[in-house]
Amino acid sequence: MSKKNQPLDIDHTALLVIDVQQALFERSTPIYKAEQMVSNINSLIAHFRKNSSPVVFIQHENNKVVLKGTPGWQIHAGLAREESDPVVQKQHGNAFEKTELHELLETHGVNTIVVTGLVSNGCVKASCLGGLELGYRVILAADGHSSWHKDTAKIIKTINQEMEEAGVEVIQAEEIVSA
Repeated sequence: MSKKNQPLDIDHTALLVIDVQQALFERSTPIYKAEQMVSNINSLIAHFRKNSSPVVFIQHENNKVVLKGTPGWQIHAGLAREESDPVVQKQHGNAFEKTELHELLETHGVNTIVVTGLVSNGCVKASCLGGLELGYRVILAADGHSSWHKDTAKIIKTINQEMEEAGVEVIQAEEIVSA
């Protein structure tokens, strides 16, 4: 039986906050609807915390924009992160590739992931597909991801459609919180 469109079992679900790092908010082209995206992610974080479900922050590292240890590499200060939240370091688009994320989720009994973060057509898409490959039920927060491209509104719409076609459930953050 397909997991798609079943009620959300919050006890076996984790929230992934992918690459919402300071440097990405300091680019010459701003992140599309950045404040709304951060607010939606914080709403999801509060919901997951209230239900004692894991909130996992993913932090990208490269030799350019998000150089490990620099101020720009840090998780965005506007997120409701707590010291006890796990942070997974990655160097590839897919947050599962060569990281401990899958093992961490297994330890918590997670079979469903809710994906948020940056950037829509990069690490968010790659991580959704990576989660599907590993057998997770994947839910993409339709209004919980973004990018800084001049056509970001169109990119978000396209990514949401592509992910749905791939088997990802695409749901507004408010609907996830009220599920």
